Amino acid sequence: MITILDCLEETARRFPDHIICEDEAEAVTFRQFAERAKAVGTYLCGYRGARRPVAVFMDNTAAAWTAMIGAVYSGNFYVVIDAQMPIERIKNIFSTLSPLAVIADETCRAQAVRLKDVDVCFYDDIVRTPVQESVLQAVRGQMIDTDPVYTLFTSGSTGVPKGTVVNHDSVIKYATWYAQTFQINEDTIFGSQTPFYFSMSVSTMFSTLLTGARLVVIPKMLFSFPPRLVAFMNEKKINTIYWVPSAMNMIANYKALDSMDLPNLKTVLFAGEVMPNKQLNYWRNHMPKQTLFANLFGPTETTDIATYYVVDRAFQDDEPLPIGKACSNCSVMVLREDGTLAAEGEEGELCVRGSFLASGYYNNPEKTAEVFVQNPLNTAYPERIYRMGDIVKYNGRGELMYVSRKDFQIKHQGYRIELGEIETAVSAIENVYECACIYDEEKSLIVLWCSGKDLSARLILRGVRDRLPKYMLPNKCLFLDEMPHNANGKIDKKLLKQRYLERR
Repeated sequence: MITILDCLEETARRFPDHIICEDEAEAVTFRQFAERAKAVGTYLCGYRGARRPVAVFMDNTAAAWTAMIGAVYSGNFYVVIDAQMPIERIKNIFSTLSPLAVIADETCRAQAVRLKDVDVCFYDDIVRTPVQESVLQAVRGQMIDTDPVYTLFTSGSTGVPKGTVVNHDSVIKYATWYAQTFQINEDTIFGSQTPFYFSMSVSTMFSTLLTGARLVVIPKMLFSFPPRLVAFMNEKKINTIYWVPSAMNMIANYKALDSMDLPNLKTVLFAGEVMPNKQLNYWRNHMPKQTLFANLFGPTETTDIATYYVVDRAFQDDEPLPIGKACSNCSVMVLREDGTLAAEGEEGELCVRGSFLASGYYNNPEKTAEVFVQNPLNTAYPERIYRMGDIVKYNGRGELMYVSRKDFQIKHQGYRIELGEIETAVSAIENVYECACIYDEEKSLIVLWCSGKDLSARLILRGVRDRLPKYMLPNKCLFLDEMPHNANGKIDKKLLKQRYLERR
């Protein structure tokens, strides 16, 4: 297989009438999906572009996914844009992107027409384009496995979004590993929680496309009503989920599984942020012992994941969860700041090499050169690695342990402190639902934000005093009914810091 289009067409040949994607409006078979994507691709071929970005300005639907693959059929690549994103941020992205075209649907029409200097076409119109196989085959003949499939934009440390470019070879090899490792096949029914512009969606979408599985888009509003969410999962017979921990925590905090079962669910995967063991233990205690739980870890720049840990033993509520070992066909190393290997048990930056690596950042050679660098352990020939910016170490079992982001490491009272360690200790306290730490550099204060039931600063400090040294205790505790989350479902630490500074 050279391209993901070869994978799709082979799966459509094997399972033409299997449902590939189901949303609130429709259920689309593999045959229908391939034909609609070809129609979109035929229309886009009229732009006569090659390896250019096509922006998809649509919510999570089967139609959006079809448009995304349609962009690939045209010899270009897709960029999913969050339709709820402020228009100025979209313009900021487009200034980097200069898209060949923008595909929108009726739901996003009002926002799309506000975009200037771009050609906007509407999905319902272009999907009716008669398929021209000769045109598509001519384009296909020019494709190679290192051509891009998509670019995903994430926040940048400078405030300017950066677009990670991922090619066919990386997607195919990553999706193959994912499907083989977690036994994804034509009987798998994914309950999709993550938006299509988030890298976690890549795992579910492309393993589905590769194997004949079914992807069910879970309505976003159900994540505010745990009993209805569980009922929906049972109705759709969802047997595999890959969610951010915040979504899993919501079910655990509500104790939704006390009164309802998930008899079809066999595989529970999570990634995107630290999974607190208190909530994970709730899930494990309410699911059959044979249920597979796995902690996946990695950035957009490694297609989605670089390491994983299949939960194989019991953990105390206040223990951190390993991030495990490297995925197959993916090699990791823990490096000191001078580029040498860290000793056993020593902290260092997690770096990755292998075919999962992205091509780099779109139209951003400076940032690409900063983090996609020559392997310092190899001076004999060119070999790229990606410096992830995550501080890790190996435990006594030879498992990688996440410590913190480099930019979450602070120096407080003369000590180097990882805010993630404080969060792990606080999350184990009874009645704490979610928590996050920020640091007030000006006043040298560790600020803890929490949501939960009947919480107080005294309760928090009493709960962590046996787990943390005095210099790591929060200096200020602030409480919310509910923690804010960003579009990817993660706790929005930038917003928390902004709120703190506004009320300081």
